[in-house]
Amino acid sequence: MKTWKEIRPKLYTAEEIRESNLRVAIIGELIKARQEKNISQRELEQLSGVKQPIISRIEAGETNPTIDTILKVLAPLGKTLAVVPLEKN
Repeated sequence: MKTWKEIRPKLYTAEEIRESNLRVAIIGELIKARQEKNISQRELEQLSGVKQPIISRIEAGETNPTIDTILKVLAPLGKTLAVVPLEKN
């Protein structure tokens, strides 16, 4: 039986895999920052102006938020996005 790691490159392009990995990393950092600040999704709604159901869908990976929305959610958590060179494999 093949593993997901073996099957994934056959189903998706390298670019799609990179995009997915980046998306997972951003969502993971958002969740981590919110939990470290001990802020509920409801509290984050009040601080960011982004509705709690949208925050929930972002954290569950069920939506493709705009950069503006991500920035609004990250700001009250003391975080932002940065453009950095890609790591070479």
